[in-house]
Amino acid sequence: MVEACVLIRSERGKFVEVVQKIKQLKGVKDAYPVLGRFDAIAHVSVSNTRELGDVVMKISNMAGVVFTETLVEVEI
Repeated sequence: MVEACVLIRSERGKFVEVVQKIKQLKGVKDAYPVLGRFDAIAHVSVSNTRELGDVVMKISNMAGVVFTETLVEVEI
């Protein structure tokens, strides 16, 4: 299982719409708006890195998304 947090910067005033769309994607466990440098975070849980890449690309290509940064969980 691959777990990751996707940090999302949205266009001004679009974060609510973006979060609602992201929550509907397969592999997204939760998504919510945040304060700070990013406008939203999506918690993604998928089987492998290929699926993670697919989810991140879907988020990155959504209308209203400016850019993303993905933090992949590691085991220590």
